[in-house]
Amino acid sequence: MTTSTIGCKSSPPSETPAPGAQPAASAPDKIGGSDVIKLQRKATGNGTKPEFLTATILPGRGMNLYQITANVPGKGEIPIFFDLPDQFTTGPDDTTGDRSFLGGGAFLVPYPNRIRGKLSPDGKTLTAEWHGKTLTLPANWAGKLPGAEPHAMHGLILKTPAESLNTETTADGQTQTGVIHAGDFGGHWPSKTDLTFTIALTGAAVDTTITAKNVGDEDEPMAIGWHPYFAIPSGDRKQARLHIPGEKLALVNNYDDVFPTGELVPVKTYKDGQYDYTAPDGKPLADAFLDDNFSTLKRTDGNVDVKLIDPAAAYGINILGVSPEIKTIQVYAPPTKQFVAVEEQFNFGDPFGKEWKGLDTGMVTLKPGQSVTWHTRLELFIPGK
Repeated sequence: MTTSTIGCKSSPPSETPAPGAQPAASAPDKIGGSDVIKLQRKATGNGTKPEFLTATILPGRGMNLYQITANVPGKGEIPIFFDLPDQFTTGPDDTTGDRSFLGGGAFLVPYPNRIRGKLSPDGKTLTAEWHGKTLTLPANWAGKLPGAEPHAMHGLILKTPAESLNTETTADGQTQTGVIHAGDFGGHWPSKTDLTFTIALTGAAVDTTITAKNVGDEDEPMAIGWHPYFAIPSGDRKQARLHIPGEKLALVNNYDDVFPTGELVPVKTYKDGQYDYTAPDGKPLADAFLDDNFSTLKRTDGNVDVKLIDPAAAYGINILGVSPEIKTIQVYAPPTKQFVAVEEQFNFGDPFGKEWKGLDTGMVTLKPGQSVTWHTRLELFIPGK
């Protein structure tokens, strides 16, 4: 998304497996009033294969998957997420938790992306309509240009603490679970919701699942996504390659608001294929600016497989959308930064907006007692092997 970007610094993990979760050495012991948790595992490949080593989680900030590290042949231990100063110990106060999505990997519930609506007189909230019900949401974001329209951005759990935390040591890593009893999301949502998180670290993969269950008495809309900033290890963005298995692009009014117009265009023909990243080995980022939503997603072995490939670092990562409800991918990649934010999510931007003219925008309707699960998996690979 169009944001300033502030992330985190990581330090080398212990070479011995931890019996339980450990505070991350690179961050304060507590963030958001809860202990920082660091899952760890011992490297087993003797530097011959890429493998994940650590996953740092912030239960006090909506279970934010703050940083992941991996051992990569020829480079040693590297951060998977873009490595920047800690966004939680610098900068202004964030009443609605906006700083959570400025770095690392924030989880976005019950709506990723933007929602527009009628602003309150003080400009602090807006109202949107869903199935005849009025939703009052925080107007927590706006573009940078004069007169930019405030809107709701990236959900309602950005600084919500998790509880019922449990760490399990497995045969090849560790798994962390936690629960957020979100209720009606502070009065902003029509029913009550429980969110169950599972983050599983192994050498071969990092799997994350979030299950949202409607524990209230009313129907409710639900969408889930996240906002991870994937690093380009070589620092050479121009040659880094991106594969996005999306056949359609959602047009936006401009790259400051980034509001969808409701028009979807084929990536292969729009602007001579400028936004076509469907080739199996992707195409170089070069000087392209992206803050775009891709849809009509093709699946490989049932998964939406986005690839970020850094040939100069002999590095590749698959960002796999496992859940069938993942319908769109928002990609944010400014040419002056050494990262690509890949946001696999259920929905289009402004999912309640009239511009969609009745199109299914990806919001799932949960009746009382129903649940839906968002699941992604990260896998490392060496390009050409």
